[in-house]
Amino acid sequence: MPAQSGVFVLQADQALVPMQPAHFAAELDFQKLLSKFPSLLVGDQIDPDSPRRFVLVRQELSIGHEEEASRWSLDHLFLDQDGVPTLVEVKRQSDSRLRREVVGQMLDYAANFQSFWSAERIAAAFETTCVQAGTDVDAALTEFLGPQVTAEWFWSAVGTNIHAGKLRLLFVADHIPTELRRIVEFLNVQMNPAEVLALELRQFAGEGLRTIVPMVFGQTREAAGRKEAVKGTRWTEDRLIAAFEDKYPVEEVAVAKALLEWMKGTGLPLVFGTGRENGSVYPLLKPQGVAINPAYLSTEGKVWLQFKSLEGKPVFGDIEQRREMMLRFAEVDGVTLDESSLNRWASVSLTQAAKDPTGATKLISAFDWIVRQVKAVEG
Repeated sequence: MPAQSGVFVLQADQALVPMQPAHFAAELDFQKLLSKFPSLLVGDQIDPDSPRRFVLVRQELSIGHEEEASRWSLDHLFLDQDGVPTLVEVKRQSDSRLRREVVGQMLDYAANFQSFWSAERIAAAFETTCVQAGTDVDAALTEFLGPQVTAEWFWSAVGTNIHAGKLRLLFVADHIPTELRRIVEFLNVQMNPAEVLALELRQFAGEGLRTIVPMVFGQTREAAGRKEAVKGTRWTEDRLIAAFEDKYPVEEVAVAKALLEWMKGTGLPLVFGTGRENGSVYPLLKPQGVAINPAYLSTEGKVWLQFKSLEGKPVFGDIEQRREMMLRFAEVDGVTLDESSLNRWASVSLTQAAKDPTGATKLISAFDWIVRQVKAVEG
């Protein structure tokens, strides 16, 4: 008679079915289970105060390195309701790579994720997954986010998290060995704002029934305290202005206020950021139904220019349009932007704009040009 596991299923108060430890037949079966049931990632264990919910972006996601566009293949990419990318690597207990090798593998993924995946590419991957599943993309996203959260906000949050390195690295196995637990706990304390966790999904079977028992590891008290410190709430106009007035000279505050007033005057919805230390705002632009964010005002004392994120997008997908945008912001005295700026994130500081007698006007003119280009496409 097999030893009892201590796990039982009570059937209609009439029969107690002992469940015995069972193994997943193949790693692919394990992966399919997670893809079909994201709730197995037990978001309430990851964050009891604000339980995480997950939506699958893609199974077997390619991640490149330098000139090699698909050097690695991540088992799963999920997003939580705050747009935090969650990178999942699955290994069975029988896989000898479950210890040190898988850690190095995951760190490779994380280190190269920012360079090869943007919010726009992730949105496209999510759409492909929905189409393959025969699911309407907008309906799937609305069901996941709820009616109070717009898709524009969500994808903007995804981009912000990627830019900030706010990722969740999740090792999943049917048994998490002690060695891996210790490594995960160490990394979770040291890596900030990234989060590193391990999820054990133990399977039990008996009389045709299957039970899966999830358990999250890696959340030490110290790590939880650090992660809590980086959580942010959505900024408001008043909070932005107060931050500028508290941090910068009156001349620079005047430039920020002028930009904000212009944004309000466009009649476009304004999107406020959720950063803990720095706030941001930009007018919502959605040419051809695709949300874009070419430039935004930040309480870091800068106007950030997101040239790289515009590749392949409507209006500014063409490099000549991005070059024209760059030249307009470069009209501010003292601003240095060149061809290399077109492949990265660049910025114009409020200090530079304040030193130029017409700096605020030039910034507003550049923003206004962006809006006019979008409206021209929309007809």
